[in-house]
Amino acid sequence: MMNNSDVAATAPAAAVIIENLRVRRGHEQVLDGLSLAVPRGRIVGLLGPSGSGKTTLMRSIVGVQVVQSGTIEVLGLPAGTRALRKRVSYVTQQASVYDDLTVRQNLKYFRRILGAPASDVDRVIERTDLGSVATRLAGSLSGGQRSRVSLAAALLGNPEVLVLDEPTVGLDPVLRVELWGLFRALADDGKTLLVSSHVMDEAKRCDRLLLMRDGALLADDTVRGVLEVTGTDDIEEAFLRLIERGEPDLRPRVETETPR
Repeated sequence: MMNNSDVAATAPAAAVIIENLRVRRGHEQVLDGLSLAVPRGRIVGLLGPSGSGKTTLMRSIVGVQVVQSGTIEVLGLPAGTRALRKRVSYVTQQASVYDDLTVRQNLKYFRRILGAPASDVDRVIERTDLGSVATRLAGSLSGGQRSRVSLAAALLGNPEVLVLDEPTVGLDPVLRVELWGLFRALADDGKTLLVSSHVMDEAKRCDRLLLMRDGALLADDTVRGVLEVTGTDDIEEAFLRLIERGEPDLRPRVETETPR
């Protein structure tokens, strides 16, 4: 497990620093003493089966989850701080759009709430390739298109950190590949992306991985590091081997992989 000095050492390059995070819901301890750092300008995959604590961790990072104890620092500020509202965006599993508004009307509405420039609407429509459906009602769009509208709304105001909760769930393979291409372009522009998924083959598209199960981190490493430490070339098999070991391997490692 990363101790305080380990986490502090990562601070200059980290967008998110978490120390000893504990979250309880009712009688259930959802997260119990998590410590980790999310590097800037990278795609960090948060992977694990349903119920592993991924969404709770993401909600904690964006400041909408009541935490029991521990600290969460985002871009040098406490999570949920008012100053972070325009610097951090959160995309939930369900598309956050108004079905009775067009794509453009949705984005204009969210733009006004954020106080982003009017020109941002055209910018995010182009960035997410929504130009051909900009005048259509959001309720008439496919699941993949609705996901793109939610992502477009999250890009308004040019945030530095994007927290995406299972953005590719339910999408066909072609749409998944297209979205991951967009994620890579955003990271290449210097944005930090924390992307959760329970689809293990998406792990290889990430620069770094956080593998979770039952509220605990099984691994915090690069893709190459996870495969090397488990002695396999398959990320799903690596995850299973980490489960069989019963203890997480969270020794801090030097980040040697560069973004693809």
